[in-house]
Amino acid sequence: MDKVTLIASAAMGIESIVAQEIKDLGFANVQTFNGRVEFDCKVEDIPKANIWLRCADRVFLKMGEFNAVTFEQLFENVKKLNWDEVLSENAEFPVSWVSSVNSKLYSKSDIQRITKKAIVEKMKEKYQKDYFSENGAVYKIKVQGNKDRFIVMVDTSGEGLHKRGYRAEINQAPMKETLAAALVKISRWRGGELSLLDPMCGTGTIPIEAAMIARNIAPGSNRKFASEEWGIIEKNKWIDVRDEAYSCEDHDKEVRIYGSDIDGEAVETAKRNAVLAGIEDDILFEKKHLLEIESPSEYGSIITNPPYGERLLDDKSVNKLYGILGDVCRMRFPKWSYYVITSYEQFERAFEKKATKNRKLYNGGIKCYLYQYFGARPPKKNI
Repeated sequence: MDKVTLIASAAMGIESIVAQEIKDLGFANVQTFNGRVEFDCKVEDIPKANIWLRCADRVFLKMGEFNAVTFEQLFENVKKLNWDEVLSENAEFPVSWVSSVNSKLYSKSDIQRITKKAIVEKMKEKYQKDYFSENGAVYKIKVQGNKDRFIVMVDTSGEGLHKRGYRAEINQAPMKETLAAALVKISRWRGGELSLLDPMCGTGTIPIEAAMIARNIAPGSNRKFASEEWGIIEKNKWIDVRDEAYSCEDHDKEVRIYGSDIDGEAVETAKRNAVLAGIEDDILFEKKHLLEIESPSEYGSIITNPPYGERLLDDKSVNKLYGILGDVCRMRFPKWSYYVITSYEQFERAFEKKATKNRKLYNGGIKCYLYQYFGARPPKKNI
C-alpha cells in the first residue's frame, strides 16, 4: 500500500477552512463534503496530516465506498477491501462507530456485526488461520451510511485532534480547540503588529490557539496518535515530521494577544494552559469585567465566544451582555474587527449593529453564527 485517500472530519460550517489547510500542506485531489474533507496522499503522509491539521476533528484512512441494500452486499463489499494490506496479524480492529441515515440497512448492531465478520474472513484468507488474538495495535473502524451509500474507514488519530495536550482544566461550556483555531483562521489574524483580544476568554482556548497559529506551532507535535503503532508507517517518519515541525516554529514574530474574563479562577486556569502550550509569554491574561477593558492598540481583532444559550439564565441577561459588548467595541475599539460566535439569533439587534457578514457554525452540536464585523485597515508603512 502506497497511495491512499484520507478523510478529515470537521464540524459543520468549517469544512472549507479544513480544506484550505489540507491544500496548504500540499495534498492533492482535495474534495469537500458535509462534515468531511477527502484528499489523496501517501501512507507516509498520515503523520503529517495528524500533526499539522488544526481545525479537523480526526483523520481517517478511507478503506472504500460502495452501495449496499442487503447485508449480503455489505458483507461482500467490505470483504473486498484491502484489509490484508493494512491490518497486522494481531491487530485489534473493533467496529467502534456506525451510522446509517435514510438507508435500507438501518440496524447499527447488524451493520457492526456483518462488517466485523467480513473483515475476519478477509484476514483468514491472508493469514491462513481461524483465530486472531487482537492484542496488537488498535485500528478503530467507522462505517457511515447515507442513502444506501456506505463509507468504511479506519481512525488514524485515536483521541480527537482537539486534544492538543495543553488544556489541563476546562470550564463548564468549553469550545473545542479545533473550532477556536478555525475562528482565528477565518479572521485572517496572523500576529505581527495587529493585536488580538478575547474579552470573555474563559480558560483561554481562543488566545492560545491564536498564539500557536502566530508562532506556527504544529498542534499535534506533542501528543500521540493511534496510527503510530501501525506497521504500515515507519516509526522514523513520525520522528521526522515532528523534528520538521519544531524547526518551522517562528519565535521571532511580534505577537500581541490579550485575554480577560470576569471569572478569576478561569483566568488562572488559562494561564496554566498557556504554560503547558509553551506560549505563556505571548498572552497577557487578566481578570477584568467587560466594562474595564481598554484598547491596547489602534488596530486589531476581537475574537470571542461569549456566554449564550444554557450558559445564561434568560434572554434579558443575554441582551444586556451583548448590548454592553457592542457599546465597548464601538467606543473603545472603533477601528478593530470583531468576530463573535453565539447561538442567540437576535445578536445583531442586541449588539445594535448589523454584521458585515455571518457564518453558520456548530459548536458542540449547537447551531451558532459567527458574526463578523470588518474594521479599518492599518495604513501601510513606507519602506
